[in-house]
Amino acid sequence: MKRLRKFIVGLIAAVTLTTGGLSAATPAVTAHAATSTSSTVNLKAKAGIAVDAKTGQILYEKNGSQALPVASMTKLLSIYLVLQAVHSGKLKWDQKVTISKDIAKIAKNTNLSNVPLRAGHSYTVKALYQASLIYSANGAVEALGSAVAGSPHAFVTQMRATAKKLGMTDAKIYNACGLTNKQVGNLGYSNLAGSTENAWSAEDQAKLAVALLNKYPEVLNTTKITKMWFEKGTNDATKMENWNWMLKGLSASYSKLHVDGLKTGTSDAAGANFTGTANNGNNRIITVVLHAAHKSETDPSRFQQTQKMMSYVYNNFKTVSYQAGTSVKGAKTVTTHDAKEKTAKTALADDVKLWIRNDQVASNVTAKTQLKRSLSQKGALEAPVAKNQQIGTANLSLKGDQLGFLGNTKVTKVPLKVTQSVEKANVFVRLWRSIVALF
Repeated sequence: MKRLRKFIVGLIAAVTLTTGGLSAATPAVTAHAATSTSSTVNLKAKAGIAVDAKTGQILYEKNGSQALPVASMTKLLSIYLVLQAVHSGKLKWDQKVTISKDIAKIAKNTNLSNVPLRAGHSYTVKALYQASLIYSANGAVEALGSAVAGSPHAFVTQMRATAKKLGMTDAKIYNACGLTNKQVGNLGYSNLAGSTENAWSAEDQAKLAVALLNKYPEVLNTTKITKMWFEKGTNDATKMENWNWMLKGLSASYSKLHVDGLKTGTSDAAGANFTGTANNGNNRIITVVLHAAHKSETDPSRFQQTQKMMSYVYNNFKTVSYQAGTSVKGAKTVTTHDAKEKTAKTALADDVKLWIRNDQVASNVTAKTQLKRSLSQKGALEAPVAKNQQIGTANLSLKGDQLGFLGNTKVTKVPLKVTQSVEKANVFVRLWRSIVALF
């Protein structure tokens, strides 16, 4: 009898997951097609991390908090500030940026990744932006930094402040491009050793990438470009080929992983780095590899390690999706204060997606309510409150999860609303409750 019961329960669970026959109040569980048979990563790099691109849920981590040189992956922080300036109207895409002698000197160094910018000549913000992301052009991103802040050092100050705001706790920043202090010449700092270069952790890089994709998703329209001409038809014409070889059609692409970004980084101290992102089945992840092997200019190690991480995630996890309006266990109701009803029904105000291992079930997801201070009294929701008003957050967590989310937290916060109006009780009801409470 017990065996029969287990069989029936297992059959029902299997049918539920495969048929999609879920009610609106039930989380949608999506399994992912396997891209690898491996249930481990065995990452051959000093550090690495894989996270959900929206929530920052950590799906794999190795030495994630260890600060290491990041080289040209620095440019993602610079580009974040450039896009911020464009969105605020401080910069225009067709605006011309004039190149200084010091930046031109960097840009003409053929030992580095560059487009040959000329001193005194002007180039559009859009062209410099594309060169920075596609070809990792060092002079181009330094020119953009100066356009944003007025000078290279002023831009570094902005970079440091932004890194702090994004929660990048291990960041050490000295220039906009990721070269060493010596390589940037007069743009560097005279009080620092020539070997000094930007460094932060894989966790910090993941925080940056999550923030960039959430706030400026249009960056992917450029990072996915495999080839492009810079200033075609002019004396500065340069054929740019993307250093991200995992893009479709390039040498390290893998048909089961839909990679469309983000940025490589290479230096003697950093080895080979790569921040990648893939979107399989509308489930986007971000991966970071720090200090993979770099035995030659054609060494694909960083991409091989990225493929292992991405395949591990898509092969060993499934997603649980909750739509706005769904109630989650642990945060279905909230206690009220001075209201007609002693409790009020609640629901998520936004969509949210969590990853669970294939051996876990959706019921492992739980939530705790965190009320806004302005709406709470004695730990309860203070009446009156209008229907569908946001009252705080549902702090979602996953039973058995050891990795949590970026920012050293075990929860992700989703806006929470009441699904009914919470009306204030009349004075006689409130008085009677006060009397009863005394006894």
